[in-house]
Amino acid sequence: MRLSGKNVLILGAYGFIGAAVTRSLRAEGAQVSAFVRSGATGARVLPDVTLVQGDLRACLRPEDWVAALSGIGCVVNCAGALQDGPADDLEAVHHTAIAALGKACEQCGIAVVQISAIGATADAGTDFMRTKAAGDAALGARAIPLWVFRPGLVIGQSDYGGTALLRMLAAVPLLQPVAYPKTPVQCVGMPDLCHAVSAAVAKELPQGAYDLVEDEPAPLSEVLEETRRWMGFPTARVTIHMPAFLTASVAACADALGWLGWRSPLRRNALTLMAEGVVGNPAPYQTASAQSLETLPEIYAGLTCAREHRLSARMALLMPLVVAVLSVFWVLSGVFGLVGLSQAAAVLTNAGWGVGMATTSVLFWSLIDIALGLAILWRPWAARACLAQCGVALFYLLAASFAVPDLWLDPLGPLTKILPAIVLPLVAWPLLQSR
Repeated sequence: MRLSGKNVLILGAYGFIGAAVTRSLRAEGAQVSAFVRSGATGARVLPDVTLVQGDLRACLRPEDWVAALSGIGCVVNCAGALQDGPADDLEAVHHTAIAALGKACEQCGIAVVQISAIGATADAGTDFMRTKAAGDAALGARAIPLWVFRPGLVIGQSDYGGTALLRMLAAVPLLQPVAYPKTPVQCVGMPDLCHAVSAAVAKELPQGAYDLVEDEPAPLSEVLEETRRWMGFPTARVTIHMPAFLTASVAACADALGWLGWRSPLRRNALTLMAEGVVGNPAPYQTASAQSLETLPEIYAGLTCAREHRLSARMALLMPLVVAVLSVFWVLSGVFGLVGLSQAAAVLTNAGWGVGMATTSVLFWSLIDIALGLAILWRPWAARACLAQCGVALFYLLAASFAVPDLWLDPLGPLTKILPAIVLPLVAWPLLQSR
């Protein structure tokens, strides 16, 4: 195998691109180490890969990289973040840490393959692109073997970011909403991207910067139609072109949710990039590699779309609604308990409870309800909040059946209505699993 004996460190190794590159390099014989933020996630996504746990936000000096680079011949940087947030710092992740990495690699004679982005320039319109450009420039200033790849819209078997958004939009029944329908987009298939990285690691490709894109751009509306066709969804009966003010409102909401830890592909940076288009120059890579990249129809022809892909797209579309409903349900349940404190306590006193105990119980569990309704909105807690909601609802059902069994015969069915409150969090829980 052509990469036998190559020791490669991959940054962002369990991400959408990073995981595919990791598996591709391993398949070609490379010894791969994965630099990951979460060891647990890394072990789940890449169970047979050597993990190096670290956080780019904490690797801001060359000496911070010494241990991770021991025995490494090439670093492939697939790490990135779309926008600043509680878990993301664009300047640190895209620039400061990469500049430190470049200096450390220069001292050790290590090659670097940088996955950048089309449109990454110092005067770009988003901090995502500006920080990416700063990282590229910092690496370019070092005396190291360097390949910089700027992929177009990456289409792979799995989905994340822009690819996930395409599939979510394609899953909308009957209607096809689309913003910026005429925006030109050039795509690249994940296999072509992985092949380019392998060629760089093998030093079969001249050093330099390359746009990895298909030959011709297509309007975003056509990309979306092609995605819908590949996924096997019926052709939309009506196409809705979203006006600019509505798109801006959606981005503002997504940005606000971003500070609660939700990494929506509808945030400001993503929509700004989409409005500007995803267009590159395929000629330099064609000349260097003596080949063109697959077109979008060819990319999709090489991918399998099965029931699980359609189900994933539909559930991703429903997830915000499910989370919102669960939050409103639990918060209102607690608020109504506090507002109707005397009436709620009377149900228990009529069953033989003391007034103090009944009132305290209603107060306590009302506050628990409100806490659970708010907890699911904080992304790092959301999955665990779902399990807690399920457990508390089940406790309510069992406790009420024991303490106030007559409620089962109540015409309004208060205990019967607990059953959906037990099941819906279990539906949401797997949707909230990252990676």
